Amino acid sequence: MTTYVPANPSQDLSVNPDHDIVNVETTDCCVVGGGPAGAVLSLLLARQGISVMLLETHKDFDRDFRGDTIHPSVMEIMEEMGLSDRLLQLPHAKMHRIRVQTPQDTVTLADFSHLKTHYPYITMLPQVKFLEFITQEAQKYPNFRLVMGANVQELITENGVVQGVRYRGGGWHEVRALLTVGADGRHSRLRQLGGFESIETSPPMDVLWFRLPRKSEDPEGGVGRFAQGHIVAMLDRGDEWQLAYVIPKGGYQKLRAAGLEELKKSVVGVIPEFNERIQNLQDWSQVAFLSVESSRVKRWYLPGLLLIGDAAHVMSPVGGVGINYAIQDAVVAANVLSKPLKNRQVELSDLAKVQRQRELPTRIIQAFQTFVQKQIFAPILNSNRNFQPSILLRLPILRDLPARLIALGVFPVHVQT
Repeated sequence: MTTYVPANPSQDLSVNPDHDIVNVETTDCCVVGGGPAGAVLSLLLARQGISVMLLETHKDFDRDFRGDTIHPSVMEIMEEMGLSDRLLQLPHAKMHRIRVQTPQDTVTLADFSHLKTHYPYITMLPQVKFLEFITQEAQKYPNFRLVMGANVQELITENGVVQGVRYRGGGWHEVRALLTVGADGRHSRLRQLGGFESIETSPPMDVLWFRLPRKSEDPEGGVGRFAQGHIVAMLDRGDEWQLAYVIPKGGYQKLRAAGLEELKKSVVGVIPEFNERIQNLQDWSQVAFLSVESSRVKRWYLPGLLLIGDAAHVMSPVGGVGINYAIQDAVVAANVLSKPLKNRQVELSDLAKVQRQRELPTRIIQAFQTFVQKQIFAPILNSNRNFQPSILLRLPILRDLPARLIALGVFPVHVQT
């Protein structure tokens, strides 16, 4: 018997077996979510001759203030796939170090130039360009199909095994698959559909994103500015700075009520040299609000269904590692599951193996993010204290640890398929 699980049982979605189905398709693997994890996994499977359908709920990839950092670990993966040279032909910037600047001092928190890698820097590349690049590469394979505007609403379950999904997009569609992968981000519909239980991993905070002009004489790379109880992260986007203004959880409404001028005044208090260019911020529509939480599901899989990336572990923006851990998940999933998919026999143990290889690195980086939020961010935001960098950060042996963890991850991940 086939059962259909609604996206939210409390909502009336008129879920029943009598939907007017526009068409029914079959594939070896149905990947839900066209972000970095879903796109890279789809490409890796397609290269192996496995039929794969990638469903993306939006009609294009162009959404503002997504993570645009590609770390050395992912550039090495791109090199193993023979794509790194062409990827770097796209307009991009390079971040060689992450610095923290206070009114009293400047400290380098992570210097990537010391790392043993062909790519000793973070590549700043708009995510829309990265996703277009990866999906265009995947479309070279006849066994790959990308469907934009596919809003997944239901899981199809037979005898306790997920057999695919049903989605809306110009009518109801059904996709039958040997394996369904949820790579649909921090607000994962498939995580909700599957009833996965999550564990909170770090104290929440909120972030306001906006952009201001960058001048040629400005410093390059990434800079954190701490002053007067405020935190602003500055990311080099070529002719623009992408700024992240960190606020305590729940503080957005109070800040919004105080008015845009109060926000601008706070930013200038941290970055005085932006006194003129802050006037480019004219309306709240230029400011994107990100509610930041960090969590991971206890179990990443059900029979026939696997979660990867932010669907399995929501990352804090600390270190900008979310994209890179998601892509590493995709590589491990492809390495482990390509043979079972070719043999048309994906066991629960195969899905468990993916989690087993990726859970420890995830827990370690989330512990690192928790430490930074509790020991550095929280005291500044909650007590107006200035950041006092530890003398330990000035020692080369310890200086390289944050850089390695951020840039390369806990364990190296290599493409085997």
